[in-house]
Amino acid sequence: MKSLLFVFFGGGFGSVLRFLIGKYLNNAQNGIPYGTFAANILGSLFIGIILGLAAKNDTLSQNQTLLLATGFCGGFTTFSTFAYENHIFLKSGDFTSFAIYTIASFIIGFLAVFFGMYLVK
Repeated sequence: MKSLLFVFFGGGFGSVLRFLIGKYLNNAQNGIPYGTFAANILGSLFIGIILGLAAKNDTLSQNQTLLLATGFCGGFTTFSTFAYENHIFLKSGDFTSFAIYTIASFIIGFLAVFFGMYLVK
C-alpha cells in the first residue's frame, strides 16, 4: 500500500507540472505541441538520471525510485497525448509536422535517457 502512495503522489505532481507546461508552451495558432514535446524530452532526461542514480551504488531507495521514476515521470510524460497530437497532424494532412514531431520525439527522447544516465556515471 505504501508503494501505491509513492506512485500516486509522484504521478499527481508530474501530471500537474505537465499540464502547466502544456498550457504555456503548446501553440494554439499553429498547433505545434511544444509543451508535450518538452515534457516528454525532459521526462526522458529525468528518468535517465533517476534510474542511473538508482543503479549507481543504490543511491536511491526503492520508494524514492517509485516516487520519482514510476510516479513523477509516469505522470509527467504522456504517450497518449503524443499519439493524439500526431492523429491531428495526420487528419489535417500536415505530414511534415507529423514526421518531424514523431522522429524528433523518439530520437531526442532516447538520447535524453542515455544522456541522463551518462550524467550520473
